[in-house]
Amino acid sequence: MTEIRKGQAPAVLSRSAFHQRFIESFMDPAFRAEDEAISRVEAIAWQAYEEGRKAPITQKAGPGFADPDYDMSVEWLATKAGIEQAQAAWGQAATPSRVLLVCGSARNDGTCPGEISKTFRMVKWAEEVLEQSGITVDILDLSLLTSSYRLQIHPCKGCASTAMPLCHWPCSCYPNHSLGQTGDWMADIYQRWTAAHGVILITPVYWYQSPSPLKLMIDRLVCADGGNPDPTTTHDKKPAKAKALELAGWDYPKHLAGRTYGLVVHGDVAGIEGVRRGLSDWLDWMGFIDAGVQARLDRFVGYYEPYATSHETLDADTAMQAEVRNVAGAVANAVKALRAGTLSQPDKALSRPRPK
Repeated sequence: MTEIRKGQAPAVLSRSAFHQRFIESFMDPAFRAEDEAISRVEAIAWQAYEEGRKAPITQKAGPGFADPDYDMSVEWLATKAGIEQAQAAWGQAATPSRVLLVCGSARNDGTCPGEISKTFRMVKWAEEVLEQSGITVDILDLSLLTSSYRLQIHPCKGCASTAMPLCHWPCSCYPNHSLGQTGDWMADIYQRWTAAHGVILITPVYWYQSPSPLKLMIDRLVCADGGNPDPTTTHDKKPAKAKALELAGWDYPKHLAGRTYGLVVHGDVAGIEGVRRGLSDWLDWMGFIDAGVQARLDRFVGYYEPYATSHETLDADTAMQAEVRNVAGAVANAVKALRAGTLSQPDKALSRPRPK
């Protein structure tokens, strides 16, 4: 067995340090009338933290798992059931074609910016085209992370780098109630990706990179590419068990393969090609099928022009508006061809000599 390296874990918080973090959520003077009740709740939270009660409500995994008697989080089991239901519907010919439209911008007019994003406007143009093609549209607006109460996508913890079977499909790292890591949106997002026959990512460039909400989602989708659908095989997060499984031969299942995709990346100075390539490479690796050259778009909106007039610049750029609509049209055509079995996939029958 390979050595399991240790030595980075943070020290357990002192009681006073825990108090300082806990009480930050109750700084509003309106809470002062309930200080005694808050103190009682804090004592319960401290006990859960000390004892590491990650999943306080569990049930036996049941049939279909390697260890049916293992106690599993009821929240994880519910997410797993939702994904399996979505996957079953996805594969049925009678299920209406569905495209997930992802708005990658962190900006909307419900919080600090006070104005909608250009990205969201492009999402709505794509929605019109898809609906005209008879496709059901699901808009995933990641800007809700910046403007909704306690809605979060927690960061990936990198379990796959210990051993791929330690990365569970869907992710079992969250919620972690002992650390207050709750409100994780990915439980819903996994099901929405699974239900989609096609995905279109529309995003701006932030400092040569994808915006942080989009990157958070991408990182947490690692479990869809090689993840372990049975956490009982690793007894939750036992590194030694996961390493043994991988070394015995892991097939790195691609849980979302067979869907089609399109991309729109926009910026104002630099970075659009790098972000577009990175997103394309990621989706290709996941087993998605691109919808053609016109489905992968990168464009500047007001190159080196003021931010203040960027919406007006987009209004005037009718060519780009048409190009965004072409991305949606290409994906609509690809979804129909894919479901009809006529979309060309020359490498479909080839196995990867080095899967990962």
